[in-house]
Amino acid sequence: MTSTLKISALTKCFASLKALDAVSLAVEPGMRVALLGHNGAGKSTLMKIVLGLLPFDSGSVEVCGAAPGSAAARAGVAYLPENAAFHPALTGEEQIGHYLALRGESPKGARALLERVGLHEAAGRRIGSYSKGMRQRVGLAQALIGKPRLLVLDEPTSGLDPVSRRDFYELLDGLAAEGAAILLSSHALTEVEARTDRLLILSKGRMVASGTLSDLRREAALPVTIRMTARNGYAADIAKALPGTIRFGADLQLSCSQEDKLGTLARVTGLGDRLADIEVTPPSLEDIYSHFSRRDGQ
Repeated sequence: MTSTLKISALTKCFASLKALDAVSLAVEPGMRVALLGHNGAGKSTLMKIVLGLLPFDSGSVEVCGAAPGSAAARAGVAYLPENAAFHPALTGEEQIGHYLALRGESPKGARALLERVGLHEAAGRRIGSYSKGMRQRVGLAQALIGKPRLLVLDEPTSGLDPVSRRDFYELLDGLAAEGAAILLSSHALTEVEARTDRLLILSKGRMVASGTLSDLRREAALPVTIRMTARNGYAADIAKALPGTIRFGADLQLSCSQEDKLGTLARVTGLGDRLADIEVTPPSLEDIYSHFSRRDGQ
């Protein structure tokens, strides 16, 4: 499958600072990719290069099969910044209608776009009266103009409440199902953990980890936590049967490696009715991110 976005050995320097160091990645049609990293890791620099706003020193970048910033690339790419800004005196419908006209499309399509992002009832209100979350949705409506092949989203859920965040990711799921490639940066790790297909971790301009959540869990080799609740009077027996168990009254906790998970679970379930409940917790994306960041000296 041809990648919508393909980056190979991308390097960018600002004077003596190497903002990106031989970064390679690919985003295929229908793929949702999360770009993670601390402030200053190189995420914004990478996005600006993809959008054609910054030149790069070496490597190669293909956006929709064309050079970044070219007419072909611009026609296929949509961008949503962290803080979308619009004219406060215009209504949502007027603002989106203006952008539609700039793209050579009918302004009459503005209502449909605003309805798609949950702003149908506010379409006739001035943007100056919108909350930050509503302005972010206007930005998303703008990004949907022209059915882009690649969406570049920088902290796209900034200012959205939990329900709006859920709705936003459901919309992204639909776009990906239609074949759009999505590259988004986020600091909300719990958000992207279950809603992206691939994770990229940047640190000091280098790609320190890349893969699915399962891939990164295996690579990080962080322990799995098993929490158990004992039936009355059995906590001491369970702790004795499972060396290394930490006891908190009737609750117990045991950690094991990924490789030992199945064997450990077999021993735990073998305790039968002495247990009232079992909860298995794999390393979270936050744990994995911290692991790779610390490994890189952050």
